[in-house]
Amino acid sequence: MTDKNELAQIGVVGLAVMGSNLARNFARNGNTVAVYNRSPEKTHALIKAHGEEGNFVPSETIEDFVASLERPRKAIIMVKAGKATDAVIDQLAEAMDEGDIIIDGGNALFTDTIRREKDVAARGKHFVGAGISGGEEGALNGPAIMPGGPKESWETLGPILESIAANVDGTPCVTHIGPDGAGHFVKMVHNGIEYADMQVIGEAYQLLRYGAGMEPAEIAEVFREWNSGDLDSYLIEITAEVLAQKDPETGAPLVDVIVDAAGQKGTGRWTAINGLELGVPITGIAESVFARALSSSTAQRSAAQEGQLPAGTIKALDVDKAEFIEEVRRALYAAKLIAYSQGFDEIKAGSEEFGWDVDPRDLATIWRGGCIIRAKFLDRIRAAYDNNADLPALILDPYFKGELEDLIDPWRRVVVAATQLGLPAPVFASSLSYYDSLRAERLPAALIQGQRDFFGAHTFKRTDKPGTFHIEWSGDRSLTQTD
Repeated sequence: MTDKNELAQIGVVGLAVMGSNLARNFARNGNTVAVYNRSPEKTHALIKAHGEEGNFVPSETIEDFVASLERPRKAIIMVKAGKATDAVIDQLAEAMDEGDIIIDGGNALFTDTIRREKDVAARGKHFVGAGISGGEEGALNGPAIMPGGPKESWETLGPILESIAANVDGTPCVTHIGPDGAGHFVKMVHNGIEYADMQVIGEAYQLLRYGAGMEPAEIAEVFREWNSGDLDSYLIEITAEVLAQKDPETGAPLVDVIVDAAGQKGTGRWTAINGLELGVPITGIAESVFARALSSSTAQRSAAQEGQLPAGTIKALDVDKAEFIEEVRRALYAAKLIAYSQGFDEIKAGSEEFGWDVDPRDLATIWRGGCIIRAKFLDRIRAAYDNNADLPALILDPYFKGELEDLIDPWRRVVVAATQLGLPAPVFASSLSYYDSLRAERLPAALIQGQRDFFGAHTFKRTDKPGTFHIEWSGDRSLTQTD
C-alpha cells in the first residue's frame, strides 16, 4: 500500500530490476520505502505490481522524494554506474540537508567512491559506497551488503540494512567494512574471486565433457554430488541447474546452444588492474578475466580455427572415468582455495594502502549468505583468521595446508591431462604455478635481476651480504656497491 503522508525510513532511486527488488525487500521487512525513478512509468509499475507487499511512498520529482524521507534522510542509488550516478548524487546532495546520507548501491569503481565521498562531505552530507551482492534474487530475498563510508553513517544505517540482508546462524550478512571506498573495493574483489571461481568451474566442466566424454546432464549430476561436500557453494549449485537445463526450443542441452563468449561489466577487470597496481599476484583472477576476453575474441578464434592451428599430439584420457572425475573435483577445490586466498591477499594490500583496517573475519562472515561466492568453506576461512589474524596467506593456515596435501597430486595430474588433451585450463594451471612459486626455494627472478642490471644498471641485492650492487657489464665486469 502507499501513504503519501507517511515519512519513509529509506528511499530507493532507480527502479530497474535490482532497485525495485531492493525496495520490495525493504518494504517486506517492515520499512516504509520512498521510491523514485527518472521515468515515472517504472515507479507506477512497481506500485501497481507490488504495492501490497508493504508501505511505499512514490514520488515523481527528486524534491518530493527527498521530502518524503524522515531525517536523517537515507537514500540508496541503484542506477547505471558512471555519469548517471554522479548526476543523481548531485541532485540528492542539492536537495538534502546536512547530515543526510546518500548510498551508492551499484558496482562503482572504488576510486570514484573515494572522490564522491570527499565531494559530498564537503557539502555537509554523508556518502556511503555499499557493495551489494546476490543478484536479482539476493536483492529481493536477502543480499550480502558491504557498506563503506563514515562510521557514524553505519550507526544510522546498520539496523535498516540488517533488516534486509541475508542471515546465517543468526548473523546478518552485512557489516561496516571501513571508510570511504572500502565497501566498493571489497565488493570489487568479491567479484574478482567470483570470476575465477566461475572460470575454474567452467574448466572442470570442459574436462569432464571433452576429456571424459560426458554429456551435460550426466555432468549436472556430478556437480549435484559435489555440492554436498567440500565444494558446497552457490556457484556449484547453479552450475548443476544450468547443465541439466534443456533448451525450450530445440530440446538440446541449453549449454550447447549458448554462444561461448562470456560478457563482463568491469569489476573483474578492475580487480586485475588493481592487483597489478598493488603488486599482488592474483594470477587466477587475472587469468579468468583474460579467459572471458579471449572467449569474446570471436573473429580471432574463428580465424585460428579456419587456419587450423597445429594441435600437436593429442592424447586420449588414459585413466578410469570415475577416478578422473574425483581428480577433477579435488583440483577444482584446490584452485578455488587459491582464488579466495589471492582475493584476501588483495584486500589486505588495499586495506594497508588506503588505511581502511578491513577485518578479513568480517568478510568471511558476511560472505556466507546472500552473495554469489557464498560457500561452505567460508566458515573455515573465518576460523583461519580467528586463529591468526596476520596470516601471510590463507593457504598457510594449518587446516588448508592439510587440505592441500590431499589435493596437490590430483591437481597436478589434472593440469597435465588438460595439456595432453589440448583443452585450455588457464585458472587450473596458473593457480598451480602460483602455488609452486610460493613454495619454491629459488625463483628465476634472480636471473631477471641480472638481466635488468645488464641492460639498465638497475642493480641487485646479494644473498650473502647486505647492500645494493652493480656489475660493470660494459667495462671490466667488476662489482660496485651502490649503497
